[in-house]
Amino acid sequence: MHEKLISDVEFNHFRELMRRAAGVDIPLTKKQMVSGRLHRRLRARGLDSFEAYYQLVASGRDRDEFEQVIDLLTTHETYFFREPRHFNVLKERVLPTLPRGSNPLRFWSAASSTGEEAYSLAMVLMDSLGSTRAWEILGSDISLEVIERAKTGAYSMLRTEGIPREYFQRYCQRVPGEKGEMLHVAPEVRRRVRFSRVNLNESMGSVGMFDVVFLRNALIYFDPPSKKAIVERVSRQMHPGGWLFIGHSESLNGFDLPFKQEMPTVYRKL
Repeated sequence: MHEKLISDVEFNHFRELMRRAAGVDIPLTKKQMVSGRLHRRLRARGLDSFEAYYQLVASGRDRDEFEQVIDLLTTHETYFFREPRHFNVLKERVLPTLPRGSNPLRFWSAASSTGEEAYSLAMVLMDSLGSTRAWEILGSDISLEVIERAKTGAYSMLRTEGIPREYFQRYCQRVPGEKGEMLHVAPEVRRRVRFSRVNLNESMGSVGMFDVVFLRNALIYFDPPSKKAIVERVSRQMHPGGWLFIGHSESLNGFDLPFKQEMPTVYRKL
């Protein structure tokens, strides 16, 4: 089957599907990207049009195929210690403010993709808290595929340049692989991180309560009403005084939300 381009009508069908299912607003500039990614699924299912594929997915008859579309049309760009200033703020300013007691401190990487952010958090906490405090991390994403990859804790060495040298030496392992040397996150770090599928566009009550949430570089994919609703839902999973980090290109300005800005892109729950 030769690759055909998606029509404007078909493209808008999938845009609306992603808005409903995940709250994600796909810009018009991504039409060619959407066309290319979905064309692979047309071939796999033996279909001759994007409209036929849309009808299959939207009908709800095939949940696995529906998840395939969510995975294909969701952006999963990430890397270790992305926006490193946040990790310095976490270590130097946030951790000393967190409550002391018998309950574990809980941290949430709420758009974790393939896990680099969650494991970066874990390395900082291993270094700063070690076993002197009980703590745990949840890494979540809407994509089941990337969650399964995150659970392995295995990455190409090409993705490791952001890891501080001392953390790399203490918390990472070099392992031979079929396609060259791989980085494996050390078992003692992986044991501290749990991964689960969470749709930010739906109720999040099952994830529990958190002291610190990294909700970074996810809000840029949502329209303003969806963005506000997501942050409201996240806020309900945070303890009073808890800390929220968003991406450096993101802002909560103009929204009536229960947070006080402590510094650019860093907020505290009221």
